[in-house]
Order: sequence, then structure tokens, then C-alpha cells
Amino acid sequence: MTIATLSAALFAGMVAIAATVAIERFGGKIGGLLGSLPTTIIPASVGFWYSTNSIAEFKDSLFAVPVGMGVTAIFLFSWRVIPGRLKANNVSIKLLYMTGISISIWAVCAIGMVLAMRQVQQEMFFVALSSTIVLITFGVWACSNNPPAPKGQQRVSLWILLSRGVLAGSAIGASVWMAGLGIPLLAGISSVFPAIFITTMVSVWISQGEAVQAGAVGPMMLGSSSVAVYAFVAAFAIPQFSVVLGATIAWLSAISLISIPAWLWLRER
Repeated sequence: MTIATLSAALFAGMVAIAATVAIERFGGKIGGLLGSLPTTIIPASVGFWYSTNSIAEFKDSLFAVPVGMGVTAIFLFSWRVIPGRLKANNVSIKLLYMTGISISIWAVCAIGMVLAMRQVQQEMFFVALSSTIVLITFGVWACSNNPPAPKGQQRVSLWILLSRGVLAGSAIGASVWMAGLGIPLLAGISSVFPAIFITTMVSVWISQGEAVQAGAVGPMMLGSSSVAVYAFVAAFAIPQFSVVLGATIAWLSAISLISIPAWLWLRER
């Protein structure tokens, strides 16, 4: 395993832990937005740059990210609409059912999207742009109908935080590894596997209750649009400039175009 893969995995794991703490401290609304900032995608994009065999493969890896974030948005939305329809009386069993259902939804949608992207791989620029626009629209709609998002009353346990970091780091490390194997579309989708979001939903549900995680869904969906914007800009900025400058330009673009406006809008609401 390369240094790029290991470094990306380690950084992603640290960010994953910080996101759960953000939701715990600031509540589902602002915490959910903070938890979906373009963070783990940064080491993923750097790993893609050093692992892929050509600029074309590098761009395809990042162009697949907005599509993957669209799948993740569907995954997140399932955590709002499905739990109330589950009949399980035991809270732990209900959470187990919800976890299995949501991951299955993501897997089916992700496989379908990878197969579809392979058919239109020459048009990935337009696929990425369209996916980003749809993702932003979906996020705004979800926030417009967002349930109450209270602050948590209990701390997330240390073992949950650590497991979240391990899962998120593993997902990013695996995506960088796949990019090096010459399968950029699968690498892009894998880089946004909802390891961070699934562990957020589970850990916040366990420690804070169902209401806090449900309230975080809309802001997470909207905030995740910044990841798509980062990937779209980074696909051009990193090859044009350098890894550090290109990633910085992409991050600032995502924050200024999505995260800050979303925060101001949610604050007013």
C-alpha cells in the first residue's frame, strides 16, 4: 500500500471523528452542515493525483464524485423517511434494520451509477455538472422541509468515535488504491462511500436519540454539495496549478459557493 493511500486514510479518519463531535456540540442543523464540509475528499483528491496513470483518469475519478454524492444524498434521505415506518419496538433492532436498509440502498444505487457512467464516460464533464446541480436542488428542498434539529444532550462514546474514524479512513484508502488500479469511476464513487455519514447516523442515534440524527439529514444533504463542487473544481485546478494550490482553490470555491451561503440560510431559518 502506497504512502499516498495511507496518508489519505489517516487524515480522513481524523476528520470523521471531528464531524461527529461537531453535530454533538452544535446540534443537527449547523452540526450536520459542518459534518459535511469538503474535508475527506481533500486527501482523496491528492491520492488520486499521485495514484492515477493519467490526467484523464484523474479527472474521471473526481467527475464521479458528484454522482457518488447524489447517491449518498439518497442514502441520507432514507434516514429521515424510513425510521418512522419501521415497526420494530426495540430501539437497537430498529437501528440495525435501518442501517442494513440504508447501506443496501446506497449499494444498489452506486452499482447502477457506475454501470451508467461507463456508458457515457466520454461525457463525464456534463454528468458531473448535472449531478452537482441536482444535488444542490435536492439539498435545498430537504432543508426546506427539515424536522426540528435539537442539540444532543449526551457525549458520543470514545469507541464510537474511533470506529467512525477507522471506517472513514478505510473507505478513502480503498478509493485511492482503486484509482491506482486504473478504475477511476469506481474509485470516485468509493471515495464518497457514506462511511462518515453512516457512522454519524448510528453514533448520534445511539448517544443523542433519533430526533437529532433526523434533524441533521437535510443540512448534511445540502452541505454535501460542497464536496461535489470541490471535486468538480479540483479536476481542473490541480492539473492546472499544483496539488496544494489546486486543492486550496477548490476548497475555497466549495466553501464560498455552498457552505457559507448554506450556513447563512440555515441560520435565518
